[in-house]
Amino acid sequence: MIDDGIPADRRADLWVGGARRAPSTGTYRPVIDPSTGLSLGDVAVGSADDARAAVEAAEAVRESWGGTPGHRRAAILYTLATRLRDDRETMARLISREVGKPLADARVEATRAAWVFEFAADTIRHLTGETFPADAYTHPPGNETRLLFTVREPVGVVVAIGPFNFPLNLLSHKIAPALAAGNPVVAKPTSAAPFTALRLASHAAAAGVPAGVLNVVLGPGGAVGDALVEHPATRFITFTGSTEVGKGIAEKAGRHAKRVLLELGGSDPFVVLEDAPLGVVVPAAIRGAFAYSGQVCTASKRLLVHESIADAFAQQFAEAARRLKVGPALEESTQVGPVIDAAAVDRMEALVADARERSAMVLTGGARPAASPGFYYPPTVLDHVPESARVAREEPFGPVVPILRFKDDEEAVRIANGTPYGLQAAVYTNDLKRAFGLARRIRAGGVHLNDPTNLRWDALPFGGVKESGIGREGLRYAMEEMTDVKLISVNYG
Repeated sequence: MIDDGIPADRRADLWVGGARRAPSTGTYRPVIDPSTGLSLGDVAVGSADDARAAVEAAEAVRESWGGTPGHRRAAILYTLATRLRDDRETMARLISREVGKPLADARVEATRAAWVFEFAADTIRHLTGETFPADAYTHPPGNETRLLFTVREPVGVVVAIGPFNFPLNLLSHKIAPALAAGNPVVAKPTSAAPFTALRLASHAAAAGVPAGVLNVVLGPGGAVGDALVEHPATRFITFTGSTEVGKGIAEKAGRHAKRVLLELGGSDPFVVLEDAPLGVVVPAAIRGAFAYSGQVCTASKRLLVHESIADAFAQQFAEAARRLKVGPALEESTQVGPVIDAAAVDRMEALVADARERSAMVLTGGARPAASPGFYYPPTVLDHVPESARVAREEPFGPVVPILRFKDDEEAVRIANGTPYGLQAAVYTNDLKRAFGLARRIRAGGVHLNDPTNLRWDALPFGGVKESGIGREGLRYAMEEMTDVKLISVNYG
């Protein structure tokens, strides 16, 4: 029988101190497959007491894990990467079933997660301090016989809060650098995909991660999340999710002088100048807008198109969107799967209704399918969308994409910068001088010239400006955030 990644009792319990544990509440709720609307099993509804128990398990091994030699930590992470790579198909199918991600995309996610642990292991040897020429400083006296240098030390217990849309890779982006830097972790994955997170924890234990170094708690943010953020033993919170939730975490963490790394929402502009070849731009915009049904923080959420080519672009883009194959995540031919839940379908309907009321045109899609199992909404293209429309101001997080027209570069920059977000952006043109000028003026954590907004290099800096985040992920960058710099002086005179 093929292992589907779900325990025989179909229950997702907590993982604390290296062992499976039932929630103190005794309560479970269904895990729903977005493709079918049917239950895959049950997930624990943990409590604040469960969160505190997980933190205590992590704190108990903080010194021992932080004191584990870097080469030993690296060997464990390499082994974990190998296990994930060998288990790619089961992990991918589990991701598809839990969050509705098309299987081809889920396989990519599973592969990338293995890379993340491998990259983290590689980076341990590069997490270095600095030396300083003491005799270059006049004060304090005696610097002629001093040696000055810094070392990096683990910050302490790291809280890793992951989203539903990349339940393996984005959780790995938090766990891997924390473990590599010598920090124990309490992970709070999404309750939509608990089996994926627990399978990762199982692989970590089998790879040699000691009991208590990686813990998994499940449950509502108001109880579990708050308890993790406010526990006196947790020192660093890394979170991916909505801007509003991220602001709340930052506020709570700030009251206790804790550091945060926040990867929040985006309203990523995809800018098309008048000289851009539509044969290249349209397929790129389709990938940027509709990959994983648009449920990606870096999705191309606003298509800003020069007015001289907007009609041609809109026609070709809508036709390409209409041809996308919508279906269950596990079907190999599916290009656009379901959204995460019924509430997401309702949100798409509300955004389209608002745009219509403001005179936007629906070129394709725009209505949920007639009675069908699962949570589907078709790829939807809106044209002549005013900046006042909700879909042009908020993060849709679904397969609804507005086209906004501009007349010159000044207007393009104004529209691109006209939301509270600043995660990623794209500019398409044959004029690289003009492209570089726009890249400097668009406020975003990353700007891609002649590539879509949803590119990400796992080992390179990633994050946003404005209300799109604080700090940078990417292995070395995250590891630097998760360590403290200590200055050591040696007087050899």
